[in-house]
Amino acid sequence: MKRKNKVLVGVGITLFLGIVVFFDQLVNFIVDYQWFSELGYEDVFLKKLVTQAQIGIPLFVIGSLLLYGYFQSLKKSYYNKVESYHMGISEKSLNKIILLPALTLGFIVAITTASRLWFDILIFRNGEAFNVVDPIFNKDISFYLFNLPLFREILALIMGLLFLVIITTFIFYILMFTLRRPTLYEVEGRFVFKNELINNVIKMALKQLTMVGAVFFLVLAVNYYLSAYNILYYRGADRGVLFGASYTDIAVSLKVLRIQLIISILAIGSIIYAYNRKKVKVAVLAPVLLIAISIIGNLVGASVENFIVVPNQRARQLPYIENNITYTRMAYGLDTVTTKELNVSGSLTIEDINENREVINNIRINDYRPTLQAYNQTQATRFYYLFNDVDIDRYYINGEYTQVFLAARELDIEQLDSNAKNWINQHLKYTHGYGLTLSPVNKVTRDGQPHLAIRDIPPVSNIDIEITRPEIYFGELTNQYIIVNTKEMEFDYPLDVDNAETMYEGTAGISLGGLNRLLHSYKQGTTKLFLSGSVTSESRIILHRNILERVEKIAPFIEYDEDPYIVINDGKLFWIIDGYTTSNSYPYATPFRRDGVNYIRNSVKIVIDAYNGEVDYYVSDDTDPVINTYNKIFPQLFKSLEEMPEGLIKHLRYPQDLFDLQSEVFAIYHMTNPNVFYNQEDVWYLAEEKYHNRQQQVESQYMMMKLPGEEEVEYVLSVPYTPRNLPNMTALFMARNDGEHYGELVVYRLPKGQNIAGPAQIEARIDSDTTISQNLSLWGEGGSEVIRGNLLVIPVENSLLYVEPLYIAASTGNTIPEVKKVIVAYKDQIVMEDTLDLALVRIFGEGKSIGEEQIPELDENEDEDIIEIIQPLKELIQQTTDTYSKAKEASQRGDWAGYGRYLEELERLLNRLNNESQKIED
Repeated sequence: MKRKNKVLVGVGITLFLGIVVFFDQLVNFIVDYQWFSELGYEDVFLKKLVTQAQIGIPLFVIGSLLLYGYFQSLKKSYYNKVESYHMGISEKSLNKIILLPALTLGFIVAITTASRLWFDILIFRNGEAFNVVDPIFNKDISFYLFNLPLFREILALIMGLLFLVIITTFIFYILMFTLRRPTLYEVEGRFVFKNELINNVIKMALKQLTMVGAVFFLVLAVNYYLSAYNILYYRGADRGVLFGASYTDIAVSLKVLRIQLIISILAIGSIIYAYNRKKVKVAVLAPVLLIAISIIGNLVGASVENFIVVPNQRARQLPYIENNITYTRMAYGLDTVTTKELNVSGSLTIEDINENREVINNIRINDYRPTLQAYNQTQATRFYYLFNDVDIDRYYINGEYTQVFLAARELDIEQLDSNAKNWINQHLKYTHGYGLTLSPVNKVTRDGQPHLAIRDIPPVSNIDIEITRPEIYFGELTNQYIIVNTKEMEFDYPLDVDNAETMYEGTAGISLGGLNRLLHSYKQGTTKLFLSGSVTSESRIILHRNILERVEKIAPFIEYDEDPYIVINDGKLFWIIDGYTTSNSYPYATPFRRDGVNYIRNSVKIVIDAYNGEVDYYVSDDTDPVINTYNKIFPQLFKSLEEMPEGLIKHLRYPQDLFDLQSEVFAIYHMTNPNVFYNQEDVWYLAEEKYHNRQQQVESQYMMMKLPGEEEVEYVLSVPYTPRNLPNMTALFMARNDGEHYGELVVYRLPKGQNIAGPAQIEARIDSDTTISQNLSLWGEGGSEVIRGNLLVIPVENSLLYVEPLYIAASTGNTIPEVKKVIVAYKDQIVMEDTLDLALVRIFGEGKSIGEEQIPELDENEDEDIIEIIQPLKELIQQTTDTYSKAKEASQRGDWAGYGRYLEELERLLNRLNNESQKIED
């Protein structure tokens, strides 16, 4: 066979073997490319591949050549030291054998480096300046976030490569001794090596060790250089509140590292000198010195800490504490917090209440947890539908700015009967959820359930918001791939005795024409896709429908909020996900998360079309250098926030996860005076409340309120603080959500000389109020459970209102908690009534009206003759109230027989009330 033909055959065999070995990776690449192309993000997908190729190919060629040259030098060194040897293999064949490990190691190095460093290198190339320098080394913060991580990774790779070279060198010499064995000499009847041979082998080993040692000390020197920057992240157990470089770190640790750096550089020359002059003592001098310097440094550091710092700790550490405060506040976006004083007057009047009806009408008397339970029991309609989460948002409803709960009705394929979980049902038939449920947070029905403004299937709306495209093909529960445009009609929604069916009209999906059908059959691991008669060349496969999985796959370098929320815009449904840029490398910034993150910005808002699956990334904070760096790397991925549809911009909200983290940080870092911070004199704590009869930390709450000094009602995220070991309230921390004020953080400090009740104090007053506590005890008997909702703190004018809803639920069975009472506290007054308005009337004056008369609205399907039931219903309510009062009086005087009779009468009256209420529902 001619040489040319041999080469072609060799190349062909190599390609065939490569395809067989890497077939799965090839299929994954093609499928992923098709998916990214479907979304219009093929450049994002190829950026990684192209960058890895740009790094890996040159590194493979250069690395292989250098390693081949290194092995050739080892071979020549072996020849020079071994006088005679047996030729077990030809020189040409030996060179081929040497080439194999060189290529293998070159490939490993190239692949490892390209896969680990491609993104770090892109960030290094495109890093945007922060225009803020650290206080110790005067380097821009971008050096620590964009450069230093790359340097550390390269250093780690070099150390790994060095270890690999040592192992390979050892194996190489074993191979040479095997293939080119040294000549043996007969001495007294035995065959032995010459002494010169042993000496020469030792010389070879020493030479290699010298080379490796020189490189090792060079790497060690670089490591000491980079380690100097690590002092900006020190956190010793004895440092108290201080994170970052301290007095001792600057005075001792930094100098020790620099001395070790110098010794490491000198060690390179000393180890070469020791080899040439055969002075072993000189070779071990550098390692001994490094160990000695380390021990001495620790001793000196401990002495400085104990004898210089501790006796005068405040003065010594004050500049470094100030650094920690400044950079921690910047890292968490707290350096722009506006501080205002809220002088609580306690002079709220009925006129103030009526002038703030927008605020009062949006006070949340529902809780999202019972609401989710109510949605799933009353609006799921079928066992395979599930409301996964309740979202909180605001809409203009019939012209009024209104806070609402809403939840998407998703199809949970896992709930299908096991007999129905066949391939067609899971991938062709049951393809999407349908619509959502919406209810104002401040309204309940007569039986204490959420007042549904949008409900049922197909969606029925009692407000001026319509849903024209209710299908949900992409959501939080859509975890399986589906195939659309098949011969099999899709299930759309259930009817009374049948099911409505549909065909997908959207743009999502990858065509299954041509070889794609076979390709995706292999990818999904099923022959059904390829053999199914329902799938045609016009069919499309839709992948990665789970919205969190979808965005993670597109941009894994962004951290995503775990609580996507659904939005209605122009009759269509969209998901919005908050995206964060994070880092654990911000100097002097204290980490508050377990993963060590100490820098975070909500710089991205991601919008996903629930029907078409289109994903748009909008830059929401163009002052963040991290997102600007990502934008330079992936210009095709990000859009300006101005490009977002106006209807969606109105529903952007400050993310609760970020706010909660900032609230935790600000509880400490509102103290900007380093003296106060050192003593931790004014640490705040998140207030506590009772929820579901258990003590818990107050959750941050989205609320509608008119901030002090502002004219318009706005959507605000708020949390109250209390001082250490005290229950009174010291401040309110808020994030604004609307219009040009979006993202502004404000803290309202309360007067220190005034005892402003905190949530825990209000809860204690509820427990100590005789009437309320007796009612709570009574309602909690007989198989019922009283659930105390979240206690809300609402500023109105220069006063504070406290509102807490009460739910009653059966302690057994699958019943829905019902809102039965509302507790309102103001100053020293605390009342419990059936409605918020009644409670406000009791506090601010009997006989005075609160806004417009609150007459229950009739649903469209309710009969007008319900009016005839109202009067007897009122009489029954009065009888029930009187009987309850008599039962309470009997229990107080110990007349248990009478108490029992009244309870029986109360049960009879309640049953009658239930029957009358049922007439209204019917």
